[in-house]
Amino acid sequence: MTAFDSVGAAYAAHSDSARGRLRHDLVERRLLAELPATPARILDVGCGNGEMTLRLAAAGHQVTGVDPSATMLAAAADRLAALPELAARVRFVNAGFESLPLDGEPFDAVCCHGVLMYLDNPRQAVARLAGLVAPGGLLSILAKNRQAIGVREALAGDSETACRLIVSGANRSVGNLGRETRGDDPDVLDRLAVEHGLSPQPWQGVRIFHDHLDDAWAPDPAAYTAALELEWAASSRSPYRDMGHLVHTLARRPERSRS
Repeated sequence: MTAFDSVGAAYAAHSDSARGRLRHDLVERRLLAELPATPARILDVGCGNGEMTLRLAAAGHQVTGVDPSATMLAAAADRLAALPELAARVRFVNAGFESLPLDGEPFDAVCCHGVLMYLDNPRQAVARLAGLVAPGGLLSILAKNRQAIGVREALAGDSETACRLIVSGANRSVGNLGRETRGDDPDVLDRLAVEHGLSPQPWQGVRIFHDHLDDAWAPDPAAYTAALELEWAASSRSPYRDMGHLVHTLARRPERSRS
C-alpha cells in the first residue's frame, strides 16, 4: 500500500477530472442515501487525499480518515486546512489494515474505496473491516469489478488486449494509474460480508459508459449532469451494472435484538 505514494499525484489529478468526479459523485449519492440523517461516526479506510472523507464531513458526519501513506495524508490535511468549517468533524490517522483504529465504540459506517484492488486477497481485509461495523451500521466497499475486466480496453479500441483478457478469464489488468490491479466479484464480496454477520444490500456498478474515456474528457456542466444521471440510472440495473469498471457493495450489520 505504501507504494501508492508514487502515484499520489496522478490519483489527485484523476479525482479532479470529470471522469474521477463521476466515481465520487455516484458513491457519495448511494452512501448518503444509506446513512442516517443524524451525524454518524464513519471510518474511511484508504482515504487517500481525503476526497470522500471531506464529502462525508460536509454532509455533517464525524469522519476518521485512515491511510498508510504519509504523503497522501499530508495532501488530505492541506485540503482540510482550506475548509476550516469541517475541522471539528475530521481526523486523519496514519495506519494500514493491521493497525486500524480500535479505540472506543465501533463505527456507524466503515468505508473502504479503491483499496482491495491493491491487495492479493479480500478475505482478511473484509473480516477486519466488518469487525469495526456497529450494530445497525454499514460496510461500504468500492472494488475493481472482475466481471468487467477487458471492457475498458475493448471500448477504448484496444481489441487485442481486450480479447486476451476476456479469453483468459483474467482477474487482473492495468488500472487507471498505470499499475496492474486485481478485480473482485460482487457476489464473492457479498458472501464474505455474510460470513461476518452482515446483510448485503443491492450492489451497484460504477462508471459503466464513461470508463474508457481519459481524464482529458471535459464535458460542460449540462453534459456532465446528463452523464451522471445516465450512470446512476444504469448502476443498479443488470446487465448494465455488470459492466461497470468498479463495483460498489454495501452490507449492514443487523441491529441487536431486544429481549
